[in-house]
Amino acid sequence: MSLADKKIAFVFPGQGSQKVGMGRVWAEASTAARQAFEEADEALGFPLSRLCWEGPEEELNLTANTQPALVAAAIAVHRALGELAPELRPVAAAGHSLGEYSALVAAGALGFGEALRLVRRRGQLMQEAVPVGRGAMAAIIGLDAIAVAGVAADAAQSGEHPEVCAVANLNGPGQTVIAGHKAAVDRAVVLAKERGARKATLLAVSAPFHSPLMRPAREGMAPLLAAAEFRDPLVPVITNVDAVPVASGEVARDALVRQIDSPVRWMESVLRMEEELGVEVFVEVGPGSVLSGLNRRIVKTARATAISDPAHLRQLLEEESEG
Repeated sequence: MSLADKKIAFVFPGQGSQKVGMGRVWAEASTAARQAFEEADEALGFPLSRLCWEGPEEELNLTANTQPALVAAAIAVHRALGELAPELRPVAAAGHSLGEYSALVAAGALGFGEALRLVRRRGQLMQEAVPVGRGAMAAIIGLDAIAVAGVAADAAQSGEHPEVCAVANLNGPGQTVIAGHKAAVDRAVVLAKERGARKATLLAVSAPFHSPLMRPAREGMAPLLAAAEFRDPLVPVITNVDAVPVASGEVARDALVRQIDSPVRWMESVLRMEEELGVEVFVEVGPGSVLSGLNRRIVKTARATAISDPAHLRQLLEEESEG
């Protein structure tokens, strides 16, 4: 059976998957990908493509640049797939955090240029919500989500005064991310290890994303999202905040507002695509392979793969047709 005959979901990466050079090989191989980067440069009024391809890394890693850069790279790959492998038609789409914007663009629910402008402002607002050094995030490995929520709650209350520490990403079996005030997250790391976590480490991020501390960013984004044009997606998009497929542009808009200061329910989203929508192959569209690594630990029978470059795409299509 060919890959095109299977039920495919396109999944789009979020912040952390960026790297200098991303998308360049696709732009060289695909006119559609190259035009996507040109469109991104025009939409934002500066050479985002050069930042994606040449860096410098420190500038690419600034949140206000990272977010539109990742959306641009992901949509360039998505358009390249449409040009080089038009037979690949997804039955669903989802994106991790920022990647939800890419998923909505790919599904026809949100315009590409509008999405780029929105996520650039989203990045600025998220960074402004908490001064650098005041917030933190940490990955807890080897405890279930309920145990991690308990660790976060106890850490929030165990300082000199109550602070924020909460579950931010439910990424997969035994892999949960917490976020909040730096001191509370530090306490949670120690507490998690005491309670049996295999690993508990601070993440190299500049803000406590998807925590209640992001409320100012949510309030700043709400009117911008309200003014944006949303259409009904061509395929269901599974939202982070509810882990359910949406078929309405209005529902998708509301989910993006709530997503900013709410946990990313990635594990539930992937299981819903596999179990309820019958997805057999999860194709990661964009730079890196973070989601494919997570998805392989989540799915029971489906396959997860990241398409790293056009040569890999050709290889994947050949393997499937032979198999």
